[in-house]
Amino acid sequence: MTVKEAIRARSGSAYEVRGGDENRDEGEHTSPGTSAATPGTAPATVAAGRAAQELGLRRSEFELAVHLGLIAVTAGPGGGRPRVHEREIARLREDPGFPDGLAERVRTVGTAEGAALLGIVPARFTRLARAGCVSPVTFYLNRYRAVVWLYLADELASFGVREPELLAGRTPPGMRTMLESGGDRRARNWRNQRIDRLLKRTTDPWARAAVEASALDSAHLAEVVEDPYERAYLARVRPEPVFGRPGSVAARETMGELMLADDPDEILWRRINLTLGLDLAREERPAPHPGDDPGARMTPAPDSTSRMAPPQAPPVTETAPPLVFSAGETSSGLREPCGKRLLARLGWRRRSDG
Repeated sequence: MTVKEAIRARSGSAYEVRGGDENRDEGEHTSPGTSAATPGTAPATVAAGRAAQELGLRRSEFELAVHLGLIAVTAGPGGGRPRVHEREIARLREDPGFPDGLAERVRTVGTAEGAALLGIVPARFTRLARAGCVSPVTFYLNRYRAVVWLYLADELASFGVREPELLAGRTPPGMRTMLESGGDRRARNWRNQRIDRLLKRTTDPWARAAVEASALDSAHLAEVVEDPYERAYLARVRPEPVFGRPGSVAARETMGELMLADDPDEILWRRINLTLGLDLAREERPAPHPGDDPGARMTPAPDSTSRMAPPQAPPVTETAPPLVFSAGETSSGLREPCGKRLLARLGWRRRSDG
């Protein structure tokens, strides 16, 4: 079923995402015409460009598939550029929907094409995106250096099936009020999804805390993490996307700005997540300080490019949860250490507007 067919059939059965089960054990398959690697030998791998070619994907589509967790990669020898196991390529090629299924799952559209897929005008699509009904998965800068958001076509089709009443008729009052006040949740939704996917790539508590810290500016970060050596360690172990940040200076600067939380409730929620994450990280091991024995105080973070199944990350929601907890307990069910109140430990100081 294509995306357009799913939109036309939204009044019928629920939309089903095509493609193979991305959680299948990648070691169950070998590349066509080859045998499984013998015990004690490293499995054969290919460069990312070669893997994209064999999977029928453009390079940008391949990188997005890795970001979404659809394709598992491994670090190259000596920490070089990511590579793909041949058995992973074989697994994807053996999927019944290959190659169209995989390509469709990473197909992105802008506002005009997204509106056409949903059968609405671009202005209404923009309002739905600003209200947070659909979330962008990536962006690019146009020639005027303005951010152009891109959306997964599959997710738009699923939204059209799930919420057909939002595609026609009057905008709900709450959404209309939010939009009239200038609200725009596109950057926040992109940020939430990006953070969530980075958290899934590592089980190291310091790396996970570093991901949460990446959404806070230097002032907020210093209030939550008072130790400068801990802040330096967070910056050092912070996982990055498998293929790094955009190459152009303008795109890197824009991403740096988009990564920072800008709403008071989102900032507070990130501070809470960071505080809880630091508690877990400090219990695991302290951050290294000058003069420490590296072997005793510092354990290398796990490879962030390999797909793994970490524990469930702290919830990342589109709206900050109500800060109503039972005594001594946080929203994630963790007890506050030494009976300290969480908000007091956050060092939260409300700033005047402007």
